[in-house]
Amino acid sequence: MAELTIDAVVFDVLGTLVDEPAGLRAGIRALTPSASPSASPSLSLSASPSLDDSGTERLLLLWQRHIEREQGRIVDGDRPYLPSDALDREAAEIVARAAGAVDPAAGAAPDAVASLARAARRLPPWPDTVAGLARLAERFPLIGLSNASRTALLELNAHAGLRWHQALSAEDARTYKPDPEVYRLAVTVAGLPPERLLMVAAHAWDLRGAQALGLRTAYVARPVGDPPTSSDRFDLYAEDLANLADQLGVS
Repeated sequence: MAELTIDAVVFDVLGTLVDEPAGLRAGIRALTPSASPSASPSLSLSASPSLDDSGTERLLLLWQRHIEREQGRIVDGDRPYLPSDALDREAAEIVARAAGAVDPAAGAAPDAVASLARAARRLPPWPDTVAGLARLAERFPLIGLSNASRTALLELNAHAGLRWHQALSAEDARTYKPDPEVYRLAVTVAGLPPERLLMVAAHAWDLRGAQALGLRTAYVARPVGDPPTSSDRFDLYAEDLANLADQLGVS
């Protein structure tokens, strides 16, 4: 492996720096079944006002599968580009219907769907995130690179207390990671050769996308990430951001 010479660090946000599933679970648990007599109990995963853990996890999986599928269709050119806000709204409506929080006869309940969609912007940081970013920022320019829209990224950063030298949204490339055009945003802003940038993520698929454009890569383990396979060859493997900082020689 070639020696690392890094001049800037690029971070994925969702899942890497914030606990996305935890924030979405909170939004899902806040849903209550529709009181309308026309709402069918068969559409609801829970007859009680609060969902049990298994019901919450099934609804979370519905959300995640929709976002993954639709972002993939956009990257593949099978669907026109829509920002993450719009996809979150679609996912929220699917989940709200499955939870019985909307009346099928009356259509979507705007308040319930909008509130659930906003949960995608209220994601808690991992315990090491804020201190880890502050430590790394003493040595490197930090760039956030997220599939979240510009507006969503602003709210997400504010809610989680994330501090950047630059935050970039895939919306500027009108596609989603792992499309190389998204990683190219960071290369362009940094004004550096790709190999002088270190892409940090908890998702192996994200790091593979960055690697394909020539960025160096660091995998950070998270409970909700996409772990590397035996065939992956990333430059660094870290237990958390403190361990990453240690490996980069940041005091």
